[in-house]
This record gives sequence, C-alpha cells and structure tokens, in this order.
Amino acid sequence: MLELLFIIGFFIMLLVTGISLFGILAALVVATVVMFVGGLFALMIKLLPWLLLAVAVVWVVRAIKEPRVPRWSRNDRWRY
Repeated sequence: MLELLFIIGFFIMLLVTGISLFGILAALVVATVVMFVGGLFALMIKLLPWLLLAVAVVWVVRAIKEPRVPRWSRNDRWRY
C-alpha cells in the first residue's frame, strides 16, 4: 500500500514541476522497479531466519530417518 502512495505522490510532484509525460512515465517505471526490488530484498531478509530453520529441520529429519530399501529392487530380480 505504501508503494502505491509513493507512486501517486511521485506522479503528482512530477506533474507539478512541469516534466513531460514521457519523463513522468519513465520515472514511474524506474521508481516502481526500485520499490519492487527493495521490497523483495526486505522480505527476503525478514524471512531468512524461518528459511534457515526449515533447512535445519529437514537436515535433522533426514539425518534421523533411515533410507528405505525397496522390496523389489532392480538387483534382486531374476531374469528369463
């Protein structure tokens, strides 16, 4: 929501200062991309501890759990 308010305010300020429509659209595209990448980076930093916890849990579960040997493995079959 804050990104949308930023873009609307940015658009209005560029209109007030008298920049051309092409310049306004180009500036809006650049501002949108910068805000999107910044938001993704902030979200990644915010979720990093949970991602590390999930990796640790999977590692522990795989270390505890034994791998199953299939009952009918390829090496045990007899061939005609």
